[in-house]
Amino acid sequence: MDQSDKRNELEQTETAFGDSSVPGSPSGQTVPEASPSEPGSNGASPPAPGAGKSKAGKEAVEWVKALAIAGVLVVLIRWLLFNPFIVDGESMQPNFWDGERIIVNKALYDIRKPKAGEVIVFHVPDEHRDYIKRIIAVGGDTVKVQGDDIYVNDTKIKEPYLQDTYEEMHASGQLYNEEKWSSDFPNETFPDGKVPDGMLYVMGDNRPNSKDSRMIGYVPIDRVVGRAELVFWPLDKIKYIGKGY
Repeated sequence: MDQSDKRNELEQTETAFGDSSVPGSPSGQTVPEASPSEPGSNGASPPAPGAGKSKAGKEAVEWVKALAIAGVLVVLIRWLLFNPFIVDGESMQPNFWDGERIIVNKALYDIRKPKAGEVIVFHVPDEHRDYIKRIIAVGGDTVKVQGDDIYVNDTKIKEPYLQDTYEEMHASGQLYNEEKWSSDFPNETFPDGKVPDGMLYVMGDNRPNSKDSRMIGYVPIDRVVGRAELVFWPLDKIKYIGKGY
């Protein structure tokens, strides 16, 4: 067999058994299989760039919304239902002390009328400030104050919030409500002892040192801010006030 016949036989053998290449690739070269660890080898698309950041951003937005709603609720509760107030002065001792913080219920008297014995905060326009006092009588009642005795509709009222103070002063032979031009009611300044409708008669618990209805007259209900509900500061003085005692 000459050289040309051998060469032809070799080419035929390579064509029949040696060509494992894919179309378009150089003869004799195969395409390696994809490694399972390579991206996209399992058919799933890789996560989009920034997907984690997008989720975190949505959570942040939800938190901002929740905090904004909570802030609005706090404002509504404070300005529409309750309001903090600082006791200024000694006129409500021994039950309320200068500097104490209290919570005032602003909505209660939109539901019902004020009652005797309750402690209220009200505006005093002439002095551009608020007072805290106790309701003694309401519209239609007749009031008379003589020393430590208070009569509403000719009946002496009980004052459990001052009982210990009265007993201590009387035991020493003294009146708690010291006699002076403004101690009793009615008086020269306010001779009519009947509380008009829509008005309140109020007094401070510190009877010898309180500027109240004996000096300023009856208080219009529309000037009332609300009822004192709770002393919340100082912490050792926390107490519920509610009906007044």
